[in-house]
Amino acid sequence: MSGSEIASLIAAGGFVLLVLFLAIPILKLGKLLDRSAESVSQMTEELTPLVAELTVTLEETNRQLKKIDSITTDVSAVTTNLSSLLSAFTASMGGTLAKIAGYGGVMRNLLGKKKK
Repeated sequence: MSGSEIASLIAAGGFVLLVLFLAIPILKLGKLLDRSAESVSQMTEELTPLVAELTVTLEETNRQLKKIDSITTDVSAVTTNLSSLLSAFTASMGGTLAKIAGYGGVMRNLLGKKKK
């Protein structure tokens, strides 16, 4: 056996050891990838109905928000109308009530002076 043949055998043996040494992590990595694929498949199966339920819930929420928007619009209109009504009442009766209050004050002053 020559030196080159011995070197070839050592290199071949080293390569076999390298393959054996790397085989275990490669097999573990393969198992990890298989489990990851199974997990993704399970999550897809479980999340599909959940997403469907969330879609239904979101649609119902949007329907209810439209109703609430309509109600708040109506309340705003009623508030505006009530404010206008109170302004008109104050304008028409405010002057009259102020005059009556003024006359009442004058009468109290006059009656208060006569009693003394």
